[in-house]
Amino acid sequence: MSSLPHHGRYTYSAITERADFSWPEGRRLAVYIGMNLECFAFGEGLGAELAPGGPQPDVLNYAWRDYGNRVGAPRMLELFRALGVPATVLVNSHLYDDAPGLIEAWRGGGNEIAGHGRTNAERQGVLVEAEERALIEEATTRLTREEASPPKGWLGPWISQSSVTPDLLQEAGYDYLLDWCHDDQPTWMTTRKGRILSVPYPQELNDIPQIVGRKREGADFADMICDAFDVMLEESARRPLVMGIALHGYLMGHPHRMKHLERALRHILAAGDDRVWFTTAGGINTHFRSVLPT
Repeated sequence: MSSLPHHGRYTYSAITERADFSWPEGRRLAVYIGMNLECFAFGEGLGAELAPGGPQPDVLNYAWRDYGNRVGAPRMLELFRALGVPATVLVNSHLYDDAPGLIEAWRGGGNEIAGHGRTNAERQGVLVEAEERALIEEATTRLTREEASPPKGWLGPWISQSSVTPDLLQEAGYDYLLDWCHDDQPTWMTTRKGRILSVPYPQELNDIPQIVGRKREGADFADMICDAFDVMLEESARRPLVMGIALHGYLMGHPHRMKHLERALRHILAAGDDRVWFTTAGGINTHFRSVLPT
């Protein structure tokens, strides 16, 4: 019997059998927010839907997504600042033109700006290698110019990867990627010219799969965040863990959901626990490289 096709990026490893380590100051559970700032093409391309879309231009769903940049994301920024929590801000590079001042407002406060393609109206994984390399280069060049330093992390639009995406990202100078949801700890991935770190990015604690896909509402989603935190905090006594929370302004930025997001974040903060490290994906990348460099 022939073996199954394999990606060849990493080998199997049970989380219970790995070397132990701790996050800074002996903390055991790293928590980070992945805040997606995205833009979409009018009248064409991909986009999440509030309701089944009609013929293009699909004004209903386009405007619903645009609410996230005009209202939802600024509202969420106010909340994060009030609570004193940082975020990894996952940026479509076209947003510098489509929503002037939005990305700039998220600078500082411990936030990290990371790459998230040009726009979420497209997928990179369907492109031929030269076109995908050009997409990564275009987005990276714009973020580097605007932020005065190159981004270290990347999340593909729609979690889209081709068979060579990790190679292209490593060759473009990226330290880590967020597309793989296969673990609760970072994983070194092999590339054709070296390696790149996979930092866990959630697809369960992610408002698109839950609210758009599974039709859960804000209260249920917040309960999931609280439950995951409680379980992972207890488990972290045995092994260090990463807990990510993935958010979008056009979903959790609506008033009827914001109160539940605030409740979940306050639940984490109320633990007041020296085992918890509220950080960014970039912070996780940097520390992991220092304690488990191989």
